[in-house]
Amino acid sequence: MSCSKIFLGELPELTYDILKYLKNDCSTLYSCILVNRLWCRLTIPLLWENPFSNPTKNCNFIEIYLHNLNEDSKTKLNEYRIEDNLFTSNTLFNYPSFIKYLNTRKFILSTYRWTENSIKTLKPEKSYSNDVNNFERLIQMLLFKLFIDNEANLHTFKIEIFHNWNSHCDNILELILQNPNFIHNVKNLNIYTSSYPNNGKKYMIAKNHILKLINLHQNLKKIFLGTNNFLLYQSLLLTQDYNCSNTLNTIILCQVNFKDIINLDKIFDQLKVLESVHLIYCHSLNTSFIQQIINLNRPFKLKSLIIDETSKINESSFQSLLQKCGGYLENFGCEFGVQNKLLLESIIKYCKNIKSLYLNRFRNELIYLLLDLIENLKQSLNYLTIKITGWENYIEYSSIVLQNLGQILPFKLEYLNLSLHIKMSDFEVFLKNSQDTFIKKLLINNLKGQDILSYIKEYIMKKKRVKYLAIMDSFKGASDNYGYKELVSLKDEVEEFKLYDIKVQCYNGSITGRSGMICMKFIAHK
Repeated sequence: MSCSKIFLGELPELTYDILKYLKNDCSTLYSCILVNRLWCRLTIPLLWENPFSNPTKNCNFIEIYLHNLNEDSKTKLNEYRIEDNLFTSNTLFNYPSFIKYLNTRKFILSTYRWTENSIKTLKPEKSYSNDVNNFERLIQMLLFKLFIDNEANLHTFKIEIFHNWNSHCDNILELILQNPNFIHNVKNLNIYTSSYPNNGKKYMIAKNHILKLINLHQNLKKIFLGTNNFLLYQSLLLTQDYNCSNTLNTIILCQVNFKDIINLDKIFDQLKVLESVHLIYCHSLNTSFIQQIINLNRPFKLKSLIIDETSKINESSFQSLLQKCGGYLENFGCEFGVQNKLLLESIIKYCKNIKSLYLNRFRNELIYLLLDLIENLKQSLNYLTIKITGWENYIEYSSIVLQNLGQILPFKLEYLNLSLHIKMSDFEVFLKNSQDTFIKKLLINNLKGQDILSYIKEYIMKKKRVKYLAIMDSFKGASDNYGYKELVSLKDEVEEFKLYDIKVQCYNGSITGRSGMICMKFIAHK
């Protein structure tokens, strides 16, 4: 009897926990709505947690929001002579209260797209240009007021400022500042500005708004700062009024230039519960920066270090940095090419817990050292990307990797991305040596190599060694894509892989992206 109740959905907590695993699978969630009333009631909030996530899709859900407007707000819309059929006649749920994730850029893009499409409902006697702009501003403000008035409980709030930042955005930030409870319980705050913003009055007003928003938070646990926002955050951290010293446990810094930043030791020593720091494409990781980190009284739990040509790492000091915090490192990526032996030797010696590793371009004399690094990480490694591009003799380097990589891989990988020139004989060696490894998602970009499909079928498909597969190659009969062809274009082959419960995907759609994006995805799953 108790089992039947579970399957009938009479345990809401258990049912909701199950449905949460499907939160990113909208098509399945839509089906769940039709099961019964309980499932519908539990599923609808999941579908409306992040409605602005894809501004390129249909934005008609905004009309459902607008149905919840009070009479005063509807009166404001009537000034634009909105057609009656614009709004949904009835709604069953309080949809504005369900939103948990909000990104200012995506929100503005979505409302702009919807306004452009809905402007056809404006009656012709209205002037077009000014009214479109004012109408868009009104819709944005009304939506934010809806979220505030319906006591939406945001979990993640992302503020993205670009060169075209306008007064619409300032109005939104001012509205939030007037209603601090709206973001009072935000756990994740992301702030990003483009690298080429307008440094005029409007931009400074926006930055002042952001500073005040940060200081409003009482329970902030994670903050993402992009470009040079750390200078802004630095001034706040050194004040006596900062609210998050006892709650903030994660800081993600992306493209921050540490050249003129001082007092890092004072800043980080104030964060009493800080559990992870992530440095992604940051600049000027020089002796001054490293010495400030070494001077910290508290442990510096560096969980991610993604470097490129702008990082300007001081190699002699880098070893001291890893001595202090290498044991915490979980994500390491080198975007511009590993060329320094000391850097690799330091990572091998001090970093034993790396879970995500991204290696792009490396010289022949370092290949075996890189393979040693992978082997040393066998117990922890979960995401691995190896790309050999841009160097001479890349065919020879690809062979060395394939002949040696298979036997040093862990028994299970979430993600493996190989971008190599593949010879059939080398690939067979790799597949045989790695036959005990299960790879959830395997991506292969075969750079002008030989046909490997027969080996994929024999060693991967028939043995069911992957769950998702994406291959960029030179298959016969597939459509060209920048000189390459994809396995997903071969319909008969895709159906054959389905018989073995393997889903073939588009390579460009499956690739996680640059090492920093891999890191961000890994952090998001934490």
